[in-house]
Amino acid sequence: MKQRLDAEKRMKDAGRLPKGQSLTLRFPVLHYGGVPAFDKKSWRFRIFGLVEEETTLTWDEFCSLPQTEITMDIHCVTAWSKADTLWSGVSLRTLISTGVAKINKDATVLVQHCEQGYTTNMPVRTAMGDNFILATHYDGAPLAPEHGFPLRGVCGAIPGRKDLDDVYLWKGGKWLRGLEFLSEDKPGFWEKAGYHNRGNVWEEERFSDM
Repeated sequence: MKQRLDAEKRMKDAGRLPKGQSLTLRFPVLHYGGVPAFDKKSWRFRIFGLVEEETTLTWDEFCSLPQTEITMDIHCVTAWSKADTLWSGVSLRTLISTGVAKINKDATVLVQHCEQGYTTNMPVRTAMGDNFILATHYDGAPLAPEHGFPLRGVCGAIPGRKDLDDVYLWKGGKWLRGLEFLSEDKPGFWEKAGYHNRGNVWEEERFSDM
């Protein structure tokens, strides 16, 4: 307990703990529905919507893309935060720079499509930030099934980077299967259920006013 409280105080003193959040040293598991099975042979990742050409990748093709590694603080809407989490995977910027995703200039919204019909939305400009990654690994190891194996979106907070749009953890979808680019907003599962459409952690945008 003392270790957690001391770490929490350091986070608060450094301005890294948003209002209403408590630090955890664990990694809580929260999601809607069960944990889906992964079949490498049938798994496909789809990029569609406002793109020049729809793209579908196999698991091996996705894993062959240039990798990115980032360390972030993550903040859950249920009021826990975890510091200095290490993720690796593929950034949206990499998908674009390699020509895998050729996004139309009118695309302003990104919708993550996941197993079991789950979706979540965010502005393309948020997803283009250094703090958003399509993660295959956490802390140097492949994602655990309950944390989204084989692929999940993650958007966190990079300490000292005030230029980024830091959103709650639900804005990264577990068991990710596709990215859809749109010109008009399309709220996802939790957004339709009353969660805030943007979800900025520093503004404490947890729930919708509707």
